[in-house]
Amino acid sequence: MSEVKYNVIGLMSGTSLDGLDIAFCRFSVDNNTWRCEILNTQTIPYSDHWKQRILSLETADALFFQQTNMDYGHYLGGLVSDFIIRHNIKADFVASHGHTIFHQPEKKLTVQIGAGSAIASRCNLPVVFDFRTLDVALGGQGAPLVPIGDKLLFAEYNFCLNLGGFANVSYEHNGQRIAYDICPVNIVMNAIAEKNGKAFDENGAMAKEGMLSGYLLNEFNQIGFYKMMMDSPKSLGKEWVIKNINSLIEQYEISDEDLLRTFCEHIAFQIGKSLKSKPKGKILVTGGGAYNQFLMECIKQHTEHEIIIPDNKTIEYKEALIFAFLGVLRMRNEVNCLKSVTGASKDNCGGTICN
Repeated sequence: MSEVKYNVIGLMSGTSLDGLDIAFCRFSVDNNTWRCEILNTQTIPYSDHWKQRILSLETADALFFQQTNMDYGHYLGGLVSDFIIRHNIKADFVASHGHTIFHQPEKKLTVQIGAGSAIASRCNLPVVFDFRTLDVALGGQGAPLVPIGDKLLFAEYNFCLNLGGFANVSYEHNGQRIAYDICPVNIVMNAIAEKNGKAFDENGAMAKEGMLSGYLLNEFNQIGFYKMMMDSPKSLGKEWVIKNINSLIEQYEISDEDLLRTFCEHIAFQIGKSLKSKPKGKILVTGGGAYNQFLMECIKQHTEHEIIIPDNKTIEYKEALIFAFLGVLRMRNEVNCLKSVTGASKDNCGGTICN
């Protein structure tokens, strides 16, 4: 069978609301072996208007919610159109994660805004979107979705660890892919940095100046989620952070530096614990947290695995790359969501297509 190629634009908006990641990617498959390349990229920060509008949706009325869903889709489509012109791109289609507003899989509920029809109308390309709802309907967590990409595109690494809004990991175990969310990362740390007029704690400079609070660290580590089986399907969302993390932080009167220092230690401890019993191997680390030098030092102190930090494009755009890949699998009607990862009743092929 001859090699087949796909040129796809992937869109990713993470829980930390730092901006929209756009990645133009090329995929090829030959004898069931996949290869990928990130060709052009751009991150577009959200304006205060969009940040506030998105943050307000949790308590908005139905009409405003749906209007924002459509407006945000038109906004994304316009950004894609500009990106195509700027880089003189010829893409086959767009694959969009959207932005998560609600993620409560225990209620069979997950909602990502950014209507695919609106995106398609602005960029004149087919769009694949709404990747999570089928898995949730099948009893799964609807997350994480990246592991199928880890399995097929990054097989040379024993573990793929992403440090975005949340830390999640995936790896092969007994012939199947295992993946789960470990703990919050940037969704908590960026919020603390923003109180000090910074988008994020660059290189962990604030955390490095802080003192560890053993009492708060112990309370973080005693949260019930961390007592679940390490390799069971489990995912985290913003609602969980508000209920479990923010409520603890509010009980302590400590400096933001001390808080960041303590939370870095918490992240490192939980990552180390989740991988402690696994055979030593290579960990590919991506996501914004990979740039936090202090956090990475903390993680290295809690694991004997080999930490590998790749090139900047892979660090920043791996999720956008893999959502583009999920779109390819959807267009091929092949499995793009694994029951071993999400706990769904079966492997499935999620995503809605707007032509």
